[in-house]
Amino acid sequence: MTDIGEHNAGVATKLARLSQQDLVGRIWRKDHTVWKPDPAEITNRLGWLTVTDLMRGQISSLEAFAREVKEAGFHHVVLLGMGGSSLGAEVLRQALGSAREYPELIVLDSTVPAAVQSVADTINPAHTLFLVSSKSGTTTEPLALYRYFRGLVEAAGPENAGQNFVAITDPNTPLTEQAKEEGFRHTFLNPPDIGGRFSVLSYFGLVPAALIGIDIKELINQADNLREKCTPDVPAPENPGAWLGAYLGTLASQGRDKLTLVTSPAINSFGLWVEQLIAESTGKEGKGIIPVTGEPLTAMEHYDNDRMFVFLRLEGDDNAAMDTASGQIRASGIPVLTLELRDSYGLGAEFFRWEFATVIAGAMLGIHPFNQPDVQRAKDATAHLLQEYTTSGRLTRPDSPVSPAELLAQAGRGKYLAIMAYLLQTPQVDTLMAELRRRVLERYNIATSLGYGPRFLHSTGQLHKGGPDSVLCLQITASHERDLAIPGKPYTFGVVADAQALGDLEALRSSGRKATRVHFSRGDDTALAELIDELR
Repeated sequence: MTDIGEHNAGVATKLARLSQQDLVGRIWRKDHTVWKPDPAEITNRLGWLTVTDLMRGQISSLEAFAREVKEAGFHHVVLLGMGGSSLGAEVLRQALGSAREYPELIVLDSTVPAAVQSVADTINPAHTLFLVSSKSGTTTEPLALYRYFRGLVEAAGPENAGQNFVAITDPNTPLTEQAKEEGFRHTFLNPPDIGGRFSVLSYFGLVPAALIGIDIKELINQADNLREKCTPDVPAPENPGAWLGAYLGTLASQGRDKLTLVTSPAINSFGLWVEQLIAESTGKEGKGIIPVTGEPLTAMEHYDNDRMFVFLRLEGDDNAAMDTASGQIRASGIPVLTLELRDSYGLGAEFFRWEFATVIAGAMLGIHPFNQPDVQRAKDATAHLLQEYTTSGRLTRPDSPVSPAELLAQAGRGKYLAIMAYLLQTPQVDTLMAELRRRVLERYNIATSLGYGPRFLHSTGQLHKGGPDSVLCLQITASHERDLAIPGKPYTFGVVADAQALGDLEALRSSGRKATRVHFSRGDDTALAELIDELR
């Protein structure tokens, strides 16, 4: 932990109050009144507290399964999942990578046809293991992706195509039965008392990790070391999870609700996971902590007093730029907390620290951290649009009453811009998006967030609709140069992606959010560069 200057006293006061309320002890006793009088979606969502006890007993079987997959000659593992079913695995893939002679992991959490095609072009379906990952077993995107890739595997000719597929789901879901009927190689049944965004240390995160040769025992050990420091026996001021939670809750309640996370380069993917955890857990009832991850660092005069910072620093990484920025930001009076990792396996500890901190912050803000009441609105709108397309053969295109510049003209203190990009994510697009965020930050002095659709619908989508009414929403879509059929469906992946974008736009506007849409006839870098130039 790091001294946070003038903000120490406020956090210390909150920690003392947590101790008086026995908040940590009540969390471990699974007392739902920590958050709400009604136990619904609370008492059956606290299994993450002790899931590593279960998973420790599964280490040897997971390692044996990984060896089986490696020896079967699979070159790639493709995870088909959304939100909590995929983001933890993506963090581990980027931060730790595949061990020698183990398959390469690819996470596919998009219905944009170019993204699906990119994966299809990369792999040999006959030598690829697909993880169909869905807590409910009914999630639209992974099931559609499964049908598509099942067709590719069958066309490639393995004698038993089902052996190229694995299910990760809760017990007794439709996916469980489907996996049995269609001959999947294996089905991992996750504990049902864990919500998706708290599931990284369960089968959802550890199966893909084991399959690429990551040392899951070390991940669990690091998580358990942190967990032991978060038990009721540890005084709240010495409890790392409670301390971070008090920091988040205290500063957010003072109006510093833009949690800006800066990481060492080697672990920058951690922001994807934290973004979902914080946004979907706290962004509701008109309240919330707004995670700002991946935003370019800039001069101090562009940061308003709605900011708090957390620097996640990996020892031995290229930390020069972030260390300089940390010192400058702290000197400006903005609160800065620094968390240190000795190695990348320290992410195991960080997963637990941030989960515990999030539920503490939720209690301080009076928020139920385990539900997502506003996500369904976009899903319902999407379903309606797909039904409309099935009947009429077209999607209704909404108007865009204001330009991006006119949207940003409404920027002011406390606002932030949420960029929602239904584009193929490439290094070039990432670079252009960073430039767009930098330009907005430096011209309007507001925070920015970036989500690639439809991934963010299972992440920050809840916050956009249910959180503070301080968001300006810029949706960016593009025509599909090549589309892909979904076996057994009357529509394509392109239609699904477009319906998800339009459905979310409809849900945002019905929630009273300020939102506009920019549509490119071509999904190339030139169109995006032109948009950036318009904001000079």
